[in-house]
Amino acid sequence: MSIKDWPTEERPRERLLEQGPEALSDAELLAILLVSGASNRGLSALDCGRMILQRHVNLRNLTRASFAELCRTPGVGRGKASRIQAALEIGRRAATQKKRMGRVFQISQDVFDTYSTRLRDEKQEIFTVILLDSKNRFLREETVALGSLNQSIVHPREVFRPAIQEAAASVILVHNHPSGDPSPSDEDVRVTKRFVEAGRLLGIGVLDHIIVGEGRYFSFFDERRLEGKGPQR
Repeated sequence: MSIKDWPTEERPRERLLEQGPEALSDAELLAILLVSGASNRGLSALDCGRMILQRHVNLRNLTRASFAELCRTPGVGRGKASRIQAALEIGRRAATQKKRMGRVFQISQDVFDTYSTRLRDEKQEIFTVILLDSKNRFLREETVALGSLNQSIVHPREVFRPAIQEAAASVILVHNHPSGDPSPSDEDVRVTKRFVEAGRLLGIGVLDHIIVGEGRYFSFFDERRLEGKGPQR
């Protein structure tokens, strides 16, 4: 039976309007995004939502699902998969923005707390530059590269261009290791040294380079690995 044939008080959308989104189960929230199920298979939107969760266990794992993986669920086509991925990305960004607005970054843990939720489940490396004013207050961020970190992909001009435009006093570099192990590679070390040197020439300090892993992180500043002796905090 289609959801529209259910009693009004049992329909996910009506329950959301009456009781608020927090009253709905994960499957019911997904059903609202899906709008419809697979009528040719006798599946409602809620059935499809439950099947998605059965495949991925929970919403945390669902954030890691690729577009193709979502489309393999019966009743989930390109449009529905797009809506799911958009909703998950909105949630990630909202969580990050709430933590960072007006934030003063004083220690590496501040950065990890702000960016770990967003970066820990990514399947590829994402290199982000945090722009700070003279009091280490957040100005904005810029994602400058996707993929394995190397000197050909992440060039100093891409890192420092937004810092110059924003008149930032300093920057913090952040990227993730999809493996979950935040230990720096030789390339991480070389790239960090290059950025510290470039920043010193431009008068823009590199306060830290933080690598986010699964539940832990590596800080070049904390480990005294900022070669070239970046500005002291």
